[in-house]
Amino acid sequence: MTSSTPAPLDLNNVQGDILAGLPKKTQTYFFFLIDESRVQAFRRQLATLIPLITTTAQVFSHHEKISQNKKDAVGRGVSPSLLKISGVNIVFSQKGLVKMGINDNIGDDVFRKGMLADAPTLGDPGTATSDSPDWVPAFKQGVDGMILVSGESHQTVAETLAEIERIFFVGAHCATIHEALRIVGDVRPGKEKGHEHFGFLDGISQPAVRGVNATNNPGQEFVRQGITLLGREGDDKFNAAFVDQGPNTRPSWALDGSFLAFRYLFQLVPEFQTFLKRNPIAGLAPDLGSELLGARFVGRWMSGAPVDIAPTHDDPALGKDASRNNNFRYAFPDDSKTQDRCPFAAHTRKTNPRADIEDLNATTANANEKHRIFRRGVQFGPEVTAAEAASGKTVHGRGLLFAAYQSNIHFGFQFLQNNWSNTANFPPKTGPTGAAVISGLDPLIGQNAAGARSMIGANPQSQSTSLTLPTWVVPKGGEYFFSPSIPALKATFALA
Repeated sequence: MTSSTPAPLDLNNVQGDILAGLPKKTQTYFFFLIDESRVQAFRRQLATLIPLITTTAQVFSHHEKISQNKKDAVGRGVSPSLLKISGVNIVFSQKGLVKMGINDNIGDDVFRKGMLADAPTLGDPGTATSDSPDWVPAFKQGVDGMILVSGESHQTVAETLAEIERIFFVGAHCATIHEALRIVGDVRPGKEKGHEHFGFLDGISQPAVRGVNATNNPGQEFVRQGITLLGREGDDKFNAAFVDQGPNTRPSWALDGSFLAFRYLFQLVPEFQTFLKRNPIAGLAPDLGSELLGARFVGRWMSGAPVDIAPTHDDPALGKDASRNNNFRYAFPDDSKTQDRCPFAAHTRKTNPRADIEDLNATTANANEKHRIFRRGVQFGPEVTAAEAASGKTVHGRGLLFAAYQSNIHFGFQFLQNNWSNTANFPPKTGPTGAAVISGLDPLIGQNAAGARSMIGANPQSQSTSLTLPTWVVPKGGEYFFSPSIPALKATFALA
């Protein structure tokens, strides 16, 4: 078990998606089951896969090559071509660890129980009257692991996947794994690059990591390595009152691993767009009234500009300026008491409340750090068709392959979903009379298995008015995984 201070972090030991994010235009999530009769053979074959796994050090090198390629193209006055770069990572569920005979307690009860058991806590549809969520069959039956393959093109990903399949599918009757589900995600095209399917620029408020990232942008948190990596400084346990109880006890092989929360999230985009058009904020031109309503739901305009800085009109220059677009705290004069700038229930405020929590009292300084996650997901599905837009009804499945890394799922993803996004009285606010303000659910991802969703503050001119919200984000499954370090894969997971 880990007890002594570990050696300094070596980025060659950490799988690349965790701290840096695999470069991608497209990404395939290959979920698999290990053949129960050939577990040892699988573990031997795993040794052959390890050299293909992309480390954080390699990802940083890939990012540098991509950046230099863009600079060179600009210098020549041409559009940059895509570099052929692929990335591979592998993760395992608790079910997969048990099947391989790796029975050490990693020290995370949420991971150990799995996401299916956690679905009622997350508020997933189908769990209001039973423990069985409305998920796709593969996730209800359970998976043992997932191989993540990224690349600049579908062809590169297909070639890499074929190389991986040759390792594990050595013959029709000798396969050591069986495909449970394969999901392809793609970065959205053209000007929508970086935007999720509702149209909003995504991934802006990622934290930086001490000792990994050289600098941070204004407003960007610098978190300790243990917020995402097991066994590192900051990987602490807390009691019910959130008092730090010191370092977590982990198996020695868990060092520099991380827990991945994966969610298969479908987005009802035509329905969302229709709602905005039918409920514009009054007193403005209809298009601007609808645009402002959407921005107040999210906490940012589609450009990425935060409404806490630009409360009435979009500011695209602000949205793309990394030195300004994250430099706010919901702490303007009276901002903690009114919703003039940003609703208390806005998605970005629910999931990263900044001063709403940090400024409660002296004992909660840096209180948000343990709840920070590293999001590495990608969109899936086609663009909205003209027929869907005209009818306001979704025909083709699309959404987000949500992927987030953390060292503690309870304080990370689960806490953000259950304690913040699904909780109507978070962030904790009081009105002029001292009564608690029930701001409502996160209008995007807030889940209520019983179906009823609402929020106040959407209309800045009538901040106490409750607005009933349809469901626009529908979870269809997922799992909690563990991403082992390269040394752990070699010494604990693989067999010679």
